Amino acid sequence: MNLSIMASFFCVLTCCAPREAVKQAGEVVRDTINGVPCCIYLPYGYAERAENEVFPVLYLHHGMWGNENDWTEQGHLVHWMDSLLALGEVKEMVVVMPDNCPHRETSEEERANAMNGHWEMQFADFMSETERRYSVSDEPAKRAIAGLSMGGFHSMHVSHHLAGQFAYVGLFSPAIRPPQSNEVYDHWEDEVREQMSYDPLYWIAIGREDFLYDNVSEYLQWLNDNNIEYTYYESKGGHTWPNWQDYICRFLKRISK
Repeated sequence: MNLSIMASFFCVLTCCAPREAVKQAGEVVRDTINGVPCCIYLPYGYAERAENEVFPVLYLHHGMWGNENDWTEQGHLVHWMDSLLALGEVKEMVVVMPDNCPHRETSEEERANAMNGHWEMQFADFMSETERRYSVSDEPAKRAIAGLSMGGFHSMHVSHHLAGQFAYVGLFSPAIRPPQSNEVYDHWEDEVREQMSYDPLYWIAIGREDFLYDNVSEYLQWLNDNNIEYTYYESKGGHTWPNWQDYICRFLKRISK
């Protein structure tokens, strides 16, 4: 493990409680929503409470070549959620982790072209069905969307395509500019400007050694040039899970304030 990864991992460890401190653990269930495989984190006692409580919701996306298991298996999302809850640093919420590559059964070449607008086009229906099945809020003020790498790209473009529907947007080491022209992407800059009229928390994080660093820097300059408010966090290291675990902990704490 190189020094930058060690530093990032230490930062993650310091923001979460030790495992033995977690008394009330959430659980992960698996579901298929509108044909999309999902892992869904449910807070402690969800089954007994869902009839009378409506929970905030975070839609959390994986990167290219990943799947719905990435945030639980490599990102250890359950441990970070339970630990931060035990510390009283985050609010209870449902976390929906979909397979945001709708055409997984197709060729590798087509999978590599997953940033084609299909996910953004189907997300409103996916979200509506999630709200029908689970006791999660349909209020934008209690909705967040985030993701890493390609999932950051999807989160960015879903959030402006559905402007005003998410109070919190987290982009972790995100790809930015669309690789092709279509009805979702052709006017993305205008839609981002419109999205900002709803005053979301727009949170961007990346490592200084990340191969997408220059692309993100260019986007930050565009945001500055357009007088768009955002929150930026820069870390050591690159396109790695220790960084993304750090980012999700920081983002969860920020959206819980």
